[in-house]
Amino acid sequence: MSDPRGARWRKSTYSTDNGNCVEVASNLPDLVAVRDSKNLTGPALIFTPHEWSAFVSGIKNHTLGA
Repeated sequence: MSDPRGARWRKSTYSTDNGNCVEVASNLPDLVAVRDSKNLTGPALIFTPHEWSAFVSGIKNHTLGA
């Protein structure tokens, strides 16, 4: 499944009012969708929950791309 219809999008609490942020939908079965908050009808990036978790962990641990 790679269809984000029915997604409940949320912005990070770290987002600012200038519009430079992403929204994440994690309520979909077997996927996590990510989109640009300035382009709500544009494409979404689709990840498995495992891929998304690894990405977020890499950011938190400063190991992404290391």
